[in-house]
Amino acid sequence: DSLRGMVDLLRDKLGSGVAILGGVVNGRVNLVVTVTKDLLPRGLHAGKMIKEIAAVVGGNGGGRPDMAQAGGKDPGKLGEALEKAYQVAEKQIS
Repeated sequence: DSLRGMVDLLRDKLGSGVAILGGVVNGRVNLVVTVTKDLLPRGLHAGKMIKEIAAVVGGNGGGRPDMAQAGGKDPGKLGEALEKAYQVAEKQIS
């Protein structure tokens, strides 16, 4: 819930953009993605993004076009998952 609160604050401060946060709690990966409403018509979808990102850490997730959450089992791959997030966002917007 703290990641979700942080991503909500980031989204509000961004004005326009995508925010992706990840962390490890009790040996499990938590991921949150948010997309500002102005980017939704351009094809960005947080729920679809989170599925691809979570797969990297052995997890799954889902959500709405503007906000999604996921969990994963492999904290050692969190950095790789966050790098993948950039690629996924780029792919969706093009």
